[in-house]
Amino acid sequence: MNLILLGAPGAGKGTQAQKLSDELGIPQVSTGDMLRKAQRDGTDMGVQAKKYMDAGELVPDEVVVGIVKERLAENDCATGFILDGFPRTVPQADALGEAGVKLDHALNIDVPQGELLGRLTGRRSCPKCGAMYHVMFTPPKAEGICDKCGTGLYQRDDDNETTVRSRLETYGAKTAPLIRYYDERGILRNVAGAGSPNEVFQASLGVLGLEG
Repeated sequence: MNLILLGAPGAGKGTQAQKLSDELGIPQVSTGDMLRKAQRDGTDMGVQAKKYMDAGELVPDEVVVGIVKERLAENDCATGFILDGFPRTVPQADALGEAGVKLDHALNIDVPQGELLGRLTGRRSCPKCGAMYHVMFTPPKAEGICDKCGTGLYQRDDDNETTVRSRLETYGAKTAPLIRYYDERGILRNVAGAGSPNEVFQASLGVLGLEG
């Protein structure tokens, strides 16, 4: 089974990708991992990507697609794969299809924006010991205080509401059109992502036609 996971920041794509990878015995392949591996292995595409990255430039779509093709041609992807982080735009999806990469399902984890805001703005960090908390899911025993060392917790700049809203707007403009793109091709599978990770996982198995 060849899958791509769709969903806004905070939807839980990474968690579900790992669960599906374990369940189906197929690799979760992320853009970042693929780029690093291609560079380590010194593939033609990896060498090209390194030139752009060393110059502080974005790696062009055609190079990333080439790296994706190289990665998906490896033995562990013979029975399927889960694409994580690519494609992010319709032109990238077009390029992937033109490169001959076939997808069976595009699983869209749909979470209401209000809950996404709560998930993404709820993270708190300890500046002293580095412990991580979440006000909704893993709160400290005493509000705003680290359980481990008693230091006051803080919210990272990229977790504040203004930054989070900007991230969600970027997703809506560039990545959300992929939902329509894959729906038009008959492979979109929607799953409600507001439940617990296990509830979302079981629902995902259902929409993919698998038994939980």
